[in-house]
Amino acid sequence: MLEVLHRIVQEVSAATSLEAALKVIVTRVKGAIGADVCSIYLTNFEERTHVLMATDGLRQEAVGKVRLPLGRGLVGLVAERAEPVNEADAPSHPRYLRISDTGEQQYHGFLGVPIIQNRRVLGVVVARQVEPRQFGDAEVTFLFTLAAQLAGAITFAQASGELTGLQQAGETFNRFLQGRPGSPGVGIGTIVVAYRLADLDAVPDRKTDDVAGESDAFRAAVAAVEDDLRRLKGHLSEDLPAEDRALFDALLLMLGSDTLVTRTIALIEQGSWAAGALRRTIEEHAKVFDVMEDVYLRERASDIRDLGRRILMHLQSDAPRTVDYPPHTILVGEEVSAMQLAEVPKDRLAGIVSASGSSSSHVAIFARAIGVPAVMGVTDLPVARAEGLEAIIDGYRGRVHVSPAATVREEYRRLALEEQALSRELEPLRGLPAETTDGVHVPLYLNTGLVNEMLHLGAEEAEGVGLYRTEMPFMVRDRFPGESVQVANYRNVIKTFAPRPVVLRTLDIGGDKPLPYFPVSESNPFLGWRGVRISLSHPEIFLTQVRAMLRAAIGFQNLRILLPMVSTVAEVEELQQLIQRAHDELIEEGFAISKPSVGVMVEVPSAVYLAEELARRVEFLSIGTNDLTQYILAVDRNNPHVADLYDDMHPAVLRALQQVVDGARLYHRSVSVCGELAGNPLAAVLLVGMGVESLSMSAGSLLKVKWAVRSFSRSRARQLLQVALRMEDARQVRRFMEGVFAEVGLGGLVGPAGTH
Repeated sequence: MLEVLHRIVQEVSAATSLEAALKVIVTRVKGAIGADVCSIYLTNFEERTHVLMATDGLRQEAVGKVRLPLGRGLVGLVAERAEPVNEADAPSHPRYLRISDTGEQQYHGFLGVPIIQNRRVLGVVVARQVEPRQFGDAEVTFLFTLAAQLAGAITFAQASGELTGLQQAGETFNRFLQGRPGSPGVGIGTIVVAYRLADLDAVPDRKTDDVAGESDAFRAAVAAVEDDLRRLKGHLSEDLPAEDRALFDALLLMLGSDTLVTRTIALIEQGSWAAGALRRTIEEHAKVFDVMEDVYLRERASDIRDLGRRILMHLQSDAPRTVDYPPHTILVGEEVSAMQLAEVPKDRLAGIVSASGSSSSHVAIFARAIGVPAVMGVTDLPVARAEGLEAIIDGYRGRVHVSPAATVREEYRRLALEEQALSRELEPLRGLPAETTDGVHVPLYLNTGLVNEMLHLGAEEAEGVGLYRTEMPFMVRDRFPGESVQVANYRNVIKTFAPRPVVLRTLDIGGDKPLPYFPVSESNPFLGWRGVRISLSHPEIFLTQVRAMLRAAIGFQNLRILLPMVSTVAEVEELQQLIQRAHDELIEEGFAISKPSVGVMVEVPSAVYLAEELARRVEFLSIGTNDLTQYILAVDRNNPHVADLYDDMHPAVLRALQQVVDGARLYHRSVSVCGELAGNPLAAVLLVGMGVESLSMSAGSLLKVKWAVRSFSRSRARQLLQVALRMEDARQVRRFMEGVFAEVGLGGLVGPAGTH
């Protein structure tokens, strides 16, 4: 049965249309379980009916015509319960509904299994038998598996309008495919599919006697890819800041390093042909990142594999493909890479859709940097069937409308115009202070580092750097960077923003994001050896970094040091001793350094409950709401199965933040929020009401949050917070705040009307 199931799943996946997939299932299922009939009913939610869409055994002329009202018959019972109905003698069941048009009166055995996607019943797969028959457990689970396989195809067919055409129900409605927001905005255009240039995984192991020839071919391919990377980097040089261009620098560094070239040459010298040696080397590198729980770092594996495919392409002497990009291109792929994005002329790129990935993907970061909307993780998108289709992407909500109806198209065109109007409305805010209507100043800082937003806009508009992630110099090398290298890196950002404050977070690596040269393998890395736990286990790494930070700040007074992943008071005390040791060493060596403020990052629940004790020992607290939300709600926000449960405006999260502020207030310590919550205008007002003293965010959020802050008084923000804290559900909080913003004319700050 398992082998049959695999064959059917493969046929369904290869089907060129939903209609073809339905025919495959009814024919194959009927034979596999020995039924007399197999049929599929799909739900038409607008008509409130279940429509017979395919059958093997009933009258073919009934397909598309027979419609069962929702809640009627055994099919309706399956959909209503969202679970199988297995009846040996269906006509005797009180919910049985006779349909003469199908010719099914003579059938007794009935098995109906729901087709479910995202907790919604999309239809029902039905098997029938002439004789009374109770279908077995194996047959029920067999249909269950196929129904799950079919759910994705149905979702795409609904979004593209294909299902509407099959059901003959007239014009398409506002259906869409759901993904995750990657970059805000609305994009309207034509889909161009970005596909893999070469299949590195398919390369076999082969021996060679021509070691010199294979080595020369490999080096020539590497040189060709180096030229490609420099060309693509130049293509984006005007649009991306230096640190976002660092991806290309990192890949170029890898091409010239021992970690890739020398390893591949060594395998060739051991007798492997170049392509096989390349495959093994790339996979070794990629696997280091694959095991990381940190999404940003884990997705660097895709960049490495893309690099390997490009080398393979040149090894195979394939010329780079020539693509005709239409004026408004929506770039779509199973796994869109930053290099594929760079190949699209920037004046033709209207949006990006990736079937995999998250907001931490490099392509999403690039999209935000150049202002192009992007939607990531659209798992229901059959990329191979999307080429040339019109699409609308909604980067605010993570939605993709394929072959949209005219009404949907016009609505999003209106929203795009609203976006442009909002941008014009925000311009006068440049240079104005971020203060409430009753004169409370709320500094707005910039998040930078790995998820870099140091655009000209951010550097000019931000009042400092609220979170600088120091991992980049460690990531792009094949060994720990020395003290002098780190000094140069930190001094660059300290000098750029002086005299504005710069918060440097100490190295946050470990079980969830090991470095390639410092791998850590753990069964539960989120709760493992990471952050300051690594720093305390390896004080030599921590001391070198702190020394570099202190030296980088010589001549400036704007350095602040932030300690990540703190969960106990003892950790803070021991780390402060190490910071004092680094300070004393440098003084003895003759450096004219000063002691910076030290703070703790609150991102685990224990730190929330210890806020008072931590505030007694440090100068400031900074709340990382991204991780804190995941820990409080026990939800991985990048897991599509539970992503809808992740919401940083959940009342439990808001109450935790209030507890941190209250604890810090006892010792007159400042509290900043540096997670994504700070860049949400709706939440920013609530944070001001809590008493949060500064907010740190990406550059694209600065003006929007500033407008929100300048539109409310601190007392009004407190009133709104008290209402929100009494709510029980994140959706209630969002709807409440959206209503408040609409009342004061700020509805556009949370996405153009209709996107929220």
